[in-house]
Amino acid sequence: MSHINSQRADALATLIDDATRAGLLPSGAARPVQDVRPWPLVLMTALGAWLAAIPLVLALGAGLESVVRHGPGAYVVAAIVLVVAVLLIRTRGVALFVEQLAVPCLLVGGSLLGYALFRDYATQTASLLMCLACLLTAAALPRDWLRVLLGLVACGLLGLGIIDSTRDWIFENDPTQLYSAWMLALAFWLGAHWLQKQAFNDGRGASIAAFLESLSTGWVLAILLGLVFWSGMTFMLGGALGGGIVGDVAREATRHQAVAWYAQVLNGVSLVLATAAAAWAGWRWPALRQLPAIGVALVLIVLAWFMPALGPVLLILAYCLTSGRSRVAVAAALAAAWILGSFYYQLAWPLASKAALLAMAGALLCALSWLATRGAVLHLVESKPAGVVLEHRAARLGVLGGLLLVLLVANGGIWQKEQLIAKGQAIFVALEPVDPRSLMQGDYMRLNFVNLGVLSTLASVDRAPGRPLVVAMRDARGVAELLRPYTQEALAPGEFLLELTPKDGNWVLVSDAWFFKEGEAARWEKARYGEFRVLPDGRALLVGMRGPELEKL
Repeated sequence: MSHINSQRADALATLIDDATRAGLLPSGAARPVQDVRPWPLVLMTALGAWLAAIPLVLALGAGLESVVRHGPGAYVVAAIVLVVAVLLIRTRGVALFVEQLAVPCLLVGGSLLGYALFRDYATQTASLLMCLACLLTAAALPRDWLRVLLGLVACGLLGLGIIDSTRDWIFENDPTQLYSAWMLALAFWLGAHWLQKQAFNDGRGASIAAFLESLSTGWVLAILLGLVFWSGMTFMLGGALGGGIVGDVAREATRHQAVAWYAQVLNGVSLVLATAAAAWAGWRWPALRQLPAIGVALVLIVLAWFMPALGPVLLILAYCLTSGRSRVAVAAALAAAWILGSFYYQLAWPLASKAALLAMAGALLCALSWLATRGAVLHLVESKPAGVVLEHRAARLGVLGGLLLVLLVANGGIWQKEQLIAKGQAIFVALEPVDPRSLMQGDYMRLNFVNLGVLSTLASVDRAPGRPLVVAMRDARGVAELLRPYTQEALAPGEFLLELTPKDGNWVLVSDAWFFKEGEAARWEKARYGEFRVLPDGRALLVGMRGPELEKL
């Protein structure tokens, strides 16, 4: 092994000498020194440095509190800490503990500078100045991973500096501003790569090109995160997160962005960017100039019209794939999948319309995939032995069988719900507010039914196998009163069963929310009863809301 490493080192040294004589590398260029320290040692030392930095920072804060709280003292201390941290990271030969201690110092200096700037300036101005400070610090640091992190922070600060600082930048801002901020950041990212290729694509500019590469990686990751945040909650994530603090924060932080879906200008921008992504990929990879690839591109372009965040993500994905930036391309693909899933929560559309659009897109992609395997037609696949053909045929049959199984399960569930609606007994259950301040929570209504809270608690304590049942009785109008948990006793005349459903560690009556289209809050805020269809075994389905006099809303 050592012999092989020695041969590789000699070959690299020869290559560097040849490149230097040809003028591709500056004189005096040498092979970079490799960090041969074991990573467990670096990790443990870094952990020790961070633990040691905590009391150091606390002591420094307590001793200099009066200095940094008012006046220019915060700037002076921040500048000293940042300069010392950068010098320690740049210096070779320092002890590993001291080197790792510089990283938390860098964080402390940046935080102190941010505190001073946001204290003395408007939010937009302070954000732009902090963005500039992050870029300068990244240029002074030799570590690529620190440059990536600083690039991510700098891009986020740029977005914060663009939007209106007089309003709540997460919940109340016009989402068009957020979208415009990410588009401007995307333009900067593309410009940096163009500059990297045009001006620094030689040996003399290698250091600047490396700096731009690391910085732009963090920058584009911030853009992807911003577009993911802007697009809202993705499909099924809310249910997976549950009702804890993580789920609540995620839902609150994303549901306010849905207004931007309906801005036609944003749809047009997304369409143009998706088209540019397809054109770029086809230009760089001529093999994609075939019917299946063109069809996939057209499907994605159409979807980009309905999902404004998808177009820029597809452009990032196409550029990174064709330039060999595979890790960023994976991040962009995950962001695109998130955005496609978030289309489920576009409440301006009926669920059937959204399902139809996605189903047509999926069917078209399946058809294009089938065409791509027809080598005799498109000359994309060479003829294969009979055994390989049989394997491919078995794989296709397996995929087809899985698709049919999915359709069978989905349609079976729909049929069951239709049967429940058709054969179930109509009842109404009175609502009580979840929160005394408001019953309405954005584009859905939180539901809590009278007497359900106590029965849910009893059912949770009992923890009987299976779903618990509660006993209810309806009056002449059909309004049901929830009486008690069911314990296998005989029911009195007029009593019937209702099955509870698990939700976030509690038991609810079918659902704890009623979703509606944006702009219909005034219609549903009059709701006083939930309308159900119930089967004799207790299975129930929430089918609507009724007003104070049981009138339809």
